[in-house]
Amino acid sequence: MSKQTNTSTLDGRRNFASTLSVMSKDYMSVVGIILLAIIFSIGSYVKNGEQYFMTISNWKNIMLQSSTVAIVALGQSIILLTGNFDLSLGRMVAMISCVGAVLMKNVGMDPNLVILIMFGLGALIGAFNGFMTAYVRIPAFIATLGTQYICFGVAKLLTQATPIPNMPESIGWLGRGYIFDNAIGKVIPISVIMMLGVYIIAQFVTSKTKTGRNIYAVGGSPEAAFFSGINVKRYYFGTFVLAGLLCAFGGLILMSRLNSVAITNGQNYEFDAVIGSIIGGIALAGGKGRVIGTMFGCIFLITMFNGFSQLGVDPFVQDVLKGVVLVAAITLDVVRNRKKS
Repeated sequence: MSKQTNTSTLDGRRNFASTLSVMSKDYMSVVGIILLAIIFSIGSYVKNGEQYFMTISNWKNIMLQSSTVAIVALGQSIILLTGNFDLSLGRMVAMISCVGAVLMKNVGMDPNLVILIMFGLGALIGAFNGFMTAYVRIPAFIATLGTQYICFGVAKLLTQATPIPNMPESIGWLGRGYIFDNAIGKVIPISVIMMLGVYIIAQFVTSKTKTGRNIYAVGGSPEAAFFSGINVKRYYFGTFVLAGLLCAFGGLILMSRLNSVAITNGQNYEFDAVIGSIIGGIALAGGKGRVIGTMFGCIFLITMFNGFSQLGVDPFVQDVLKGVVLVAAITLDVVRNRKKS
Protein backbone atom coordinates (compact mmCIF):
# COMPACT_ATOMS: atom_id res chain seq x y z
CA MET A 1 0.00 0.00 0.00
CA SER A 2 2.82 2.35 0.91
CA LYS A 3 4.66 1.55 -2.32
CA GLN A 4 1.54 2.28 -4.37
CA THR A 5 1.07 5.59 -2.57
CA ASN A 6 4.72 6.56 -3.18
CA THR A 7 4.45 5.58 -6.85
CA SER A 8 1.27 7.57 -7.37
CA THR A 9 2.82 10.56 -5.59
CA LEU A 10 5.92 10.33 -7.79
CA ASP A 11 3.78 10.07 -10.93
CA GLY A 12 1.77 13.08 -9.80
CA ARG A 13 4.93 15.12 -9.31
CA ARG A 14 6.23 14.09 -12.73
CA ASN A 15 2.93 15.01 -14.39
CA PHE A 16 2.93 18.37 -12.60
CA ALA A 17 6.54 19.02 -13.66
CA SER A 18 5.73 18.05 -17.23
CA THR A 19 2.68 20.33 -17.28
CA LEU A 20 4.70 23.17 -15.78
CA SER A 21 7.42 22.67 -18.41
CA VAL A 22 4.90 22.81 -21.25
CA MET A 23 3.21 25.89 -19.81
CA SER A 24 6.53 27.66 -19.27
CA LYS A 25 7.40 27.13 -22.92
CA ASP A 26 4.03 27.83 -24.53
CA TYR A 27 2.89 30.66 -22.28
CA MET A 28 6.20 32.25 -21.33
CA SER A 29 5.32 35.15 -23.63
CA VAL A 30 2.08 35.79 -21.68
CA VAL A 31 4.07 36.09 -18.45
CA GLY A 32 6.51 38.32 -20.34
CA ILE A 33 3.70 40.63 -21.48
CA ILE A 34 2.50 41.01 -17.89
CA LEU A 35 6.03 41.76 -16.65
CA LEU A 36 6.58 44.30 -19.45
CA ALA A 37 3.27 45.99 -18.59
CA ILE A 38 4.37 46.37 -14.95
CA ILE A 39 7.89 47.58 -15.81
CA PHE A 40 6.82 50.09 -18.48
CA SER A 41 3.91 51.35 -16.39
CA ILE A 42 6.32 52.25 -13.59
CA GLY A 43 8.88 53.64 -16.03
CA SER A 44 6.30 55.76 -17.86
CA TYR A 45 5.02 57.23 -14.60
CA VAL A 46 8.51 57.99 -13.32
CA LYS A 47 9.61 59.60 -16.60
CA ASN A 48 6.46 61.57 -17.45
CA GLY A 49 4.89 62.18 -14.07
CA GLU A 50 1.68 60.54 -15.25
CA GLN A 51 0.61 57.26 -16.79
CA TYR A 52 0.81 56.94 -20.58
CA PHE A 53 1.57 53.24 -21.00
CA MET A 54 -1.31 51.62 -19.09
CA THR A 55 -4.08 53.44 -20.91
CA ILE A 56 -6.88 52.03 -23.04
CA SER A 57 -5.78 54.04 -26.08
CA ASN A 58 -2.19 52.79 -25.85
CA TRP A 59 -3.23 49.15 -25.49
CA LYS A 60 -5.59 49.51 -28.44
CA ASN A 61 -2.64 50.83 -30.40
CA ILE A 62 -0.50 47.86 -29.29
CA MET A 63 -3.17 45.38 -30.33
CA LEU A 64 -3.74 47.13 -33.67
CA GLN A 65 -0.04 46.91 -34.49
CA SER A 66 0.14 43.34 -33.24
CA SER A 67 -2.76 42.16 -35.38
CA THR A 68 -1.04 42.62 -38.75
CA VAL A 69 2.33 41.32 -37.54
CA ALA A 70 0.69 38.30 -35.88
CA ILE A 71 -1.37 37.38 -38.96
CA VAL A 72 1.78 37.35 -41.11
CA ALA A 73 3.70 35.56 -38.34
CA LEU A 74 1.14 32.75 -38.34
CA GLY A 75 2.27 31.81 -41.83
CA GLN A 76 5.90 31.90 -40.73
CA SER A 77 5.19 29.73 -37.68
CA ILE A 78 3.47 27.03 -39.75
CA ILE A 79 6.37 27.04 -42.22
CA LEU A 80 8.76 26.75 -39.26
CA LEU A 81 6.80 23.75 -38.00
CA THR A 82 7.69 21.94 -41.24
CA GLY A 83 11.37 22.81 -40.76
CA ASN A 84 11.49 25.57 -43.40
CA PHE A 85 11.84 29.34 -43.32
CA ASP A 86 10.46 32.26 -45.38
CA LEU A 87 12.47 35.45 -45.82
CA SER A 88 10.06 37.05 -48.29
CA LEU A 89 7.04 37.70 -46.06
CA GLY A 90 7.65 41.39 -45.33
CA ARG A 91 8.34 42.35 -48.93
CA MET A 92 5.43 40.19 -50.05
CA VAL A 93 3.16 42.29 -47.84
CA ALA A 94 4.59 45.45 -49.46
CA MET A 95 4.21 44.22 -53.03
CA ILE A 96 0.68 42.86 -52.61
CA SER A 97 -0.36 46.12 -50.90
CA CYS A 98 1.18 48.18 -53.71
CA VAL A 99 -0.59 46.11 -56.37
CA GLY A 100 -3.87 46.57 -54.52
CA ALA A 101 -3.38 50.32 -54.11
CA VAL A 102 -2.47 50.83 -57.78
CA LEU A 103 -5.52 48.86 -58.95
CA MET A 104 -7.87 50.73 -56.59
CA LYS A 105 -6.48 54.25 -56.96
CA ASN A 106 -4.86 54.43 -60.39
CA VAL A 107 -6.94 51.94 -62.37
CA GLY A 108 -10.19 52.57 -60.49
CA MET A 109 -11.02 48.88 -60.09
CA ASP A 110 -13.74 47.76 -57.68
CA PRO A 111 -12.17 47.21 -54.22
CA ASN A 112 -13.94 43.88 -53.74
CA LEU A 113 -12.41 42.54 -56.93
CA VAL A 114 -9.02 43.94 -55.94
CA ILE A 115 -9.20 42.09 -52.62
CA LEU A 116 -9.70 38.82 -54.50
CA ILE A 117 -6.75 39.67 -56.76
CA MET A 118 -4.58 40.41 -53.72
CA PHE A 119 -5.37 37.04 -52.17
CA GLY A 120 -4.76 35.33 -55.51
CA LEU A 121 -1.42 37.09 -55.84
CA GLY A 122 -0.45 36.04 -52.32
CA ALA A 123 -1.30 32.42 -53.10
CA LEU A 124 0.65 32.62 -56.37
CA ILE A 125 3.81 33.98 -54.72
CA GLY A 126 3.50 31.41 -51.94
CA ALA A 127 3.06 28.68 -54.59
CA PHE A 128 6.24 29.86 -56.30
CA ASN A 129 8.17 29.66 -53.02
CA GLY A 130 6.66 26.27 -52.27
CA PHE A 131 7.42 24.91 -55.74
CA MET A 132 11.04 26.07 -55.64
CA THR A 133 11.49 24.61 -52.15
CA ALA A 134 9.54 21.35 -52.41
CA TYR A 135 9.97 20.30 -56.02
CA VAL A 136 13.05 22.10 -57.37
CA ARG A 137 14.68 21.46 -53.96
CA ILE A 138 16.29 24.86 -53.61
CA PRO A 139 16.86 25.61 -49.91
CA ALA A 140 13.99 27.71 -48.58
CA PHE A 141 16.42 30.35 -47.32
CA ILE A 142 17.77 30.96 -50.86
CA ALA A 143 14.45 30.62 -52.70
CA THR A 144 12.62 33.06 -50.45
CA LEU A 145 15.56 35.49 -50.37
CA GLY A 146 15.26 35.72 -54.15
CA THR A 147 11.51 36.23 -53.86
CA GLN A 148 12.13 38.99 -51.32
CA TYR A 149 14.18 40.97 -53.84
CA ILE A 150 11.67 40.33 -56.64
CA CYS A 151 8.75 41.55 -54.53
CA PHE A 152 10.61 44.65 -53.36
CA GLY A 153 11.67 45.50 -56.92
CA VAL A 154 8.13 45.11 -58.27
CA ALA A 155 6.76 47.28 -55.44
CA LYS A 156 9.23 50.04 -56.29
CA LEU A 157 8.45 49.81 -60.01
CA LEU A 158 4.71 50.03 -59.42
CA THR A 159 4.85 53.03 -57.10
CA GLN A 160 8.14 54.64 -58.14
CA ALA A 161 8.89 54.51 -54.40
CA THR A 162 6.13 57.09 -53.82
CA PRO A 163 3.45 56.52 -51.15
CA ILE A 164 -0.15 56.12 -52.34
CA PRO A 165 -2.52 57.79 -49.83
CA ASN A 166 -6.27 57.75 -49.19
CA MET A 167 -7.48 54.21 -49.66
CA PRO A 168 -11.19 53.70 -50.54
CA GLU A 169 -13.54 54.09 -47.59
CA SER A 170 -15.14 50.74 -48.39
CA ILE A 171 -12.08 48.92 -47.00
CA GLY A 172 -11.52 51.29 -44.09
CA TRP A 173 -13.41 49.09 -41.64
CA LEU A 174 -10.82 46.31 -41.96
CA GLY A 175 -8.04 48.24 -40.27
CA ARG A 176 -9.84 51.16 -38.63
CA GLY A 177 -13.20 49.68 -37.70
CA TYR A 178 -14.30 48.78 -34.18
CA ILE A 179 -16.81 46.48 -32.55
CA PHE A 180 -19.22 48.49 -30.36
CA ASP A 181 -18.32 51.83 -31.96
CA ASN A 182 -21.02 53.75 -30.08
CA ALA A 183 -21.62 56.10 -27.16
CA ILE A 184 -19.12 54.32 -24.92
CA GLY A 185 -16.41 54.77 -27.54
CA LYS A 186 -14.39 52.56 -29.84
CA VAL A 187 -13.88 49.39 -27.84
CA ILE A 188 -12.53 46.40 -29.79
CA PRO A 189 -10.72 46.78 -33.15
CA ILE A 190 -12.12 44.53 -35.88
CA SER A 191 -8.58 43.64 -36.98
CA VAL A 192 -7.92 42.20 -33.51
CA ILE A 193 -11.06 40.04 -33.79
CA MET A 194 -9.79 38.81 -37.17
CA MET A 195 -6.41 38.02 -35.67
CA LEU A 196 -8.03 36.01 -32.88
CA GLY A 197 -10.21 34.23 -35.42
CA VAL A 198 -7.39 33.02 -37.65
CA TYR A 199 -5.37 31.87 -34.64
CA ILE A 200 -8.26 29.93 -33.12
CA ILE A 201 -8.80 28.17 -36.46
CA ALA A 202 -5.08 27.51 -36.92
CA GLN A 203 -4.68 26.16 -33.39
CA PHE A 204 -7.63 23.82 -33.89
CA VAL A 205 -6.34 22.56 -37.24
CA THR A 206 -2.77 22.00 -36.06
CA SER A 207 -3.72 20.31 -32.79
CA LYS A 208 -6.94 18.43 -33.56
CA THR A 209 -6.81 17.32 -37.20
CA LYS A 210 -4.86 14.83 -39.28
CA THR A 211 -3.48 17.68 -41.39
CA GLY A 212 -2.04 19.32 -38.28
CA ARG A 213 -0.48 16.08 -37.04
CA ASN A 214 1.10 15.56 -40.45
CA ILE A 215 2.60 19.07 -40.38
CA TYR A 216 4.30 18.25 -37.07
CA ALA A 217 5.43 14.88 -38.43
CA VAL A 218 6.99 16.50 -41.51
CA GLY A 219 8.85 19.01 -39.35
CA GLY A 220 9.94 16.41 -36.81
CA SER A 221 11.42 14.00 -39.37
CA PRO A 222 10.73 14.36 -43.12
CA GLU A 223 12.17 10.92 -43.83
CA ALA A 224 10.02 9.18 -41.23
CA ALA A 225 6.97 11.13 -42.43
CA PHE A 226 7.65 10.06 -46.02
CA PHE A 227 7.99 6.37 -45.13
CA SER A 228 4.77 6.56 -43.12
CA GLY A 229 2.90 7.62 -46.25
CA ILE A 230 2.80 11.41 -45.85
CA ASN A 231 3.32 13.46 -49.01
CA VAL A 232 6.08 15.68 -47.60
CA LYS A 233 6.42 17.83 -50.73
CA ARG A 234 2.71 18.62 -50.72
CA TYR A 235 2.91 19.85 -47.12
CA TYR A 236 5.97 21.99 -47.89
CA PHE A 237 4.13 23.47 -50.86
CA GLY A 238 0.86 23.99 -48.99
CA THR A 239 2.40 25.81 -46.04
CA PHE A 240 4.09 28.34 -48.33
CA VAL A 241 0.78 28.94 -50.15
CA LEU A 242 -0.94 29.48 -46.80
CA ALA A 243 1.78 31.95 -45.77
CA GLY A 244 1.21 33.87 -49.01
CA LEU A 245 -2.52 34.09 -48.32
CA LEU A 246 -1.86 35.35 -44.79
CA CYS A 247 0.56 37.97 -46.18
CA ALA A 248 -2.23 39.21 -48.46
CA PHE A 249 -4.61 39.32 -45.49
CA GLY A 250 -2.09 41.15 -43.31
CA GLY A 251 -1.23 43.56 -46.13
CA LEU A 252 -4.91 44.34 -46.70
CA ILE A 253 -5.49 45.14 -43.02
CA LEU A 254 -2.27 47.19 -42.85
CA MET A 255 -3.11 49.36 -45.87
CA SER A 256 -6.57 49.91 -44.42
CA ARG A 257 -5.23 50.87 -40.98
CA LEU A 258 -2.58 53.26 -42.34
CA ASN A 259 -4.94 54.55 -45.06
CA SER A 260 -1.96 54.54 -47.40
CA VAL A 261 0.52 52.23 -49.07
CA ALA A 262 4.29 52.57 -49.37
CA ILE A 263 7.16 50.22 -50.15
CA THR A 264 7.96 50.24 -46.42
CA ASN A 265 4.66 48.51 -45.57
CA GLY A 266 5.52 45.24 -43.86
CA GLN A 267 9.19 46.12 -43.54
CA ASN A 268 11.07 43.55 -41.40
CA TYR A 269 7.87 41.57 -40.80
CA GLU A 270 9.71 38.36 -41.70
CA PHE A 271 12.09 38.87 -38.77
CA ASP A 272 9.35 40.06 -36.41
CA ALA A 273 7.49 36.89 -37.37
CA VAL A 274 10.48 34.72 -36.51
CA ILE A 275 11.03 36.46 -33.18
CA GLY A 276 7.34 36.20 -32.30
CA SER A 277 7.23 32.53 -33.30
CA ILE A 278 10.29 31.55 -31.27
CA ILE A 279 9.25 33.55 -28.21
CA GLY A 280 5.86 31.86 -28.56
CA GLY A 281 7.46 28.40 -28.41
CA ILE A 282 7.86 27.36 -32.06
CA ALA A 283 11.11 25.48 -32.63
CA LEU A 284 13.38 26.63 -35.48
CA ALA A 285 14.26 23.00 -36.15
CA GLY A 286 10.60 22.23 -36.82
CA GLY A 287 7.99 19.87 -35.44
CA LYS A 288 7.52 21.52 -32.02
CA GLY A 289 5.43 24.31 -30.55
CA ARG A 290 1.87 25.63 -30.60
CA VAL A 291 0.85 28.25 -33.13
CA ILE A 292 -1.28 30.13 -30.59
CA GLY A 293 1.97 30.97 -28.79
CA THR A 294 3.08 32.96 -31.85
CA MET A 295 0.25 35.44 -31.32
CA PHE A 296 1.36 36.09 -27.75
CA GLY A 297 4.98 36.26 -28.90
CA CYS A 298 4.11 39.02 -31.38
CA ILE A 299 2.11 40.94 -28.77
CA PHE A 300 5.14 40.64 -26.46
CA LEU A 301 7.41 42.07 -29.16
CA ILE A 302 5.12 44.99 -30.02
CA THR A 303 4.56 45.73 -26.31
CA MET A 304 8.31 45.83 -25.72
CA PHE A 305 9.03 48.37 -28.45
CA ASN A 306 5.95 50.42 -27.63
CA GLY A 307 7.31 50.67 -24.09
CA PHE A 308 10.74 51.69 -25.35
CA SER A 309 9.10 54.48 -27.38
CA GLN A 310 7.14 55.58 -24.31
CA LEU A 311 10.42 55.86 -22.40
CA GLY A 312 12.01 57.88 -25.19
CA VAL A 313 14.54 55.28 -26.33
CA ASP A 314 16.21 56.38 -29.58
CA PRO A 315 14.75 54.57 -32.65
CA PHE A 316 18.25 53.61 -33.81
CA VAL A 317 18.92 52.06 -30.42
CA GLN A 318 15.63 50.18 -30.78
CA ASP A 319 16.93 48.66 -34.03
CA VAL A 320 19.97 47.41 -32.12
CA LEU A 321 17.72 46.02 -29.40
CA LYS A 322 15.58 44.21 -31.97
CA GLY A 323 18.72 42.47 -33.23
CA VAL A 324 19.60 41.54 -29.66
CA VAL A 325 16.10 40.15 -29.10
CA LEU A 326 16.36 38.09 -32.31
CA VAL A 327 19.69 36.56 -31.27
CA ALA A 328 18.41 35.97 -27.73
CA ALA A 329 15.26 34.26 -29.05
CA ILE A 330 17.26 31.94 -31.31
CA THR A 331 19.68 31.17 -28.47
CA LEU A 332 16.73 30.36 -26.21
CA ASP A 333 15.34 28.01 -28.86
CA VAL A 334 18.69 26.23 -29.28
CA VAL A 335 19.20 25.83 -25.53
CA ARG A 336 15.60 24.67 -25.02
CA ASN A 337 15.87 21.96 -27.68
CA ARG A 338 19.37 20.91 -26.58
CA LYS A 339 18.02 20.18 -23.09
CA LYS A 340 15.24 18.05 -24.56
CA SER A 341 17.62 16.00 -26.68
